[in-house]
Amino acid sequence: MKLNTLTLGLLSAGMLVSNMTYATTVEYWTTQTQSDRIQTIEVMAEVFEALNPGIDVKIIAVDENDMPKQIAAAAAANTLPDMIEVGSNLSLAFAEEGIVDMDATSEVVDKIGVDRFYQGALKLIENPQAQKYVAVPYRGWVQGIWYRADWFEEAGLEPPTSWESIEKAAEYFYKPEDNQYGILVGTKADSYAEQCYTQFALSNDAGQFDRDGNLIFNSEAQAEVLDYYKTLAKYNPPGPQTWRARDYYLQGKLAMFFYSSYILDDIALAEAAASSLSSENFSDLKGASFDPDLAKNTRLATTITKTSPSTFGTLVGFSIMTNDSKEEVAATQAFIEYMNEKDQVVAYSHMAVGGHLPVLKDIAETDEFLNDPKGIFAAYGKESIKEMVAGFENIRNFSVVDGKTFPDSGEIFAKQIIPRMVYSATIEDKDTQASLDWAETQMKQITDQ
Repeated sequence: MKLNTLTLGLLSAGMLVSNMTYATTVEYWTTQTQSDRIQTIEVMAEVFEALNPGIDVKIIAVDENDMPKQIAAAAAANTLPDMIEVGSNLSLAFAEEGIVDMDATSEVVDKIGVDRFYQGALKLIENPQAQKYVAVPYRGWVQGIWYRADWFEEAGLEPPTSWESIEKAAEYFYKPEDNQYGILVGTKADSYAEQCYTQFALSNDAGQFDRDGNLIFNSEAQAEVLDYYKTLAKYNPPGPQTWRARDYYLQGKLAMFFYSSYILDDIALAEAAASSLSSENFSDLKGASFDPDLAKNTRLATTITKTSPSTFGTLVGFSIMTNDSKEEVAATQAFIEYMNEKDQVVAYSHMAVGGHLPVLKDIAETDEFLNDPKGIFAAYGKESIKEMVAGFENIRNFSVVDGKTFPDSGEIFAKQIIPRMVYSATIEDKDTQASLDWAETQMKQITDQ
């Protein structure tokens, strides 16, 4: 094996697995399909193999959308991989099908240390009935309100973390006569609107289903959310809006906007910001030069609280699949433990800065993680990034209730019922209760099938 710089840097991190002197293969399915990312993972696997003679790691890239049918086919043919890297919802669904080794997976979580993980991340992959975990949490992204911390400080306003503070700031900074707007929430019938709305709904404990799978969307709590959302939409840039209106923020015309942590580089790097600094997307924006101070003047409020704290985002982890070979299970456990060592977590996180945030608290606070190759994190400051990653402490979504997944939630998402409801309520000014009644009718068509 040829050892490159990254390989040499990782060699010191591994742990030898004893009593494995014969060939044992760990088949690892990942949803990372880009060639450069696969190469990085392969380097890490090569180091593990060098440290653990007799274990081979076979990496197979599977498109995220194809994973369910590929796993179904493998289960039917009794050719399941040893481990998969998928979103928490899929891990829970596969566990319900009985094809995840929850005992082996939970052993790894315990060995790494339960207290090292952000607790919200653990809750998303926990099966509370079995008191076991269906995956080892590894990475993800968080959403929240990105805001001009310098504007807030000058105005003497609290960070936008509660319904009251968000609305107060949105109204304060809304100055359409100066082409300045208070907030950006999605009002177009698309997934961006659903992501914005969902975080508010969960902050008010307004879900889609209860733990028994009953549809509870049309509730008093949900009506409060939609009324509030309609109020915030009044402080939006004009017209039905989606993520593209981030241009207003990058051109200094917006106080707050919803986005995932994937936008870190767009704010911090001139080349990434370029697409948002022209007048091409909005006629009322005249274009602007790159603001090198925007990143340090920007903070992300990941958690919104009304009746309970809520962060929206995604969580990806490693699930060990059912396997009769104790040797392969042990080798798979050893590889996952190795992947959770600092050098590997940092290298993996830096493949997509902001999109691959680590869920181990102690690693998220290290200089190694915070010093990404492009200097993106440094542009924001360490404290700002730590606050961002800590959003995993309260991460939630509609489709998981007390460790149970409800596939109908995915179908509701696919039919864009919530964003269509949001559009009718905010843009067409439809009555709140009428909007909820319509959404409930649409959802029942799915749940009654």
